[in-house]
Amino acid sequence: MTRIFRTISALVLFCVLTVGVGLSAAYADQPKAWGLWTQDPATPIMRQIVDLNGTITGIMIAITLLVFAIIGIILVRFGHKRNPEAKQWAHNTLLEVAWTLIPVLILVGIAFPSFKLLFAMDRTEAADYTLKVTGHQWYWSYAYPDLNVAFDANIAPDETLQPGQPRLLATDNAVYVPVGAVVRVQTTADDVIHDWSVPAFGIKLDAIPGRLNESWFKVEKPGIYYENCAQLCGVNHGFMPIEVHAVAKEEFDAWVAQTAQKSASVETKQLTVASLTKE
Repeated sequence: MTRIFRTISALVLFCVLTVGVGLSAAYADQPKAWGLWTQDPATPIMRQIVDLNGTITGIMIAITLLVFAIIGIILVRFGHKRNPEAKQWAHNTLLEVAWTLIPVLILVGIAFPSFKLLFAMDRTEAADYTLKVTGHQWYWSYAYPDLNVAFDANIAPDETLQPGQPRLLATDNAVYVPVGAVVRVQTTADDVIHDWSVPAFGIKLDAIPGRLNESWFKVEKPGIYYENCAQLCGVNHGFMPIEVHAVAKEEFDAWVAQTAQKSASVETKQLTVASLTKE
């Protein structure tokens, strides 16, 4: 009997410690080694995801502890020492209704916030900006169709990393978005399936050749957010990172002007080279 209670206590302590470590390891902005929980939410959608995840995790822990408690009670109360002759039961209507109805009520309770979240993620609000993302083997192309801005983003070589830039996550050209603006994201690919994902934004969108997927986000706090391609897409799948800078509107406008000027300069050079080649 003492051994049974010790076992149950150890299991309960393990569950509590696991959740505690997960909560304390809630990293923001970028993936971290041994991260057991979600990144700090930077958008309204991610806040809903974190809340729903916490709710479901709590329900799962409660069910697990209840099941272990029932098993412990059964082992102690109805063990061979207390009941040398086993008793037999055919049916218990109340018990059968309870173990059918309670899981149904739990699932219905989980369904309402789940459907609310799915609707919010799927419904793109009136966007302030549109960001088109194209996946390649193995880099990303970005375009702001309304701002005449387009550029490629490759992984930053180790020798070019600046202090604070994470290896394998930093890019040579970062994406910039203004804080507080609704950004529509459209993804596609020109070779195989990729996946554009930023965990702190609560967005994970497949980039599929010949198809345009769409979602949205609204960053609520400035910072630099990192992730990598989330779909196995080839030998260099782990080397096509995503770097997003959420900045103030003024800084974003300055970046747009500078990037648009660079894009125009590159396009002019390409046209010049093409015309000289024809001649």
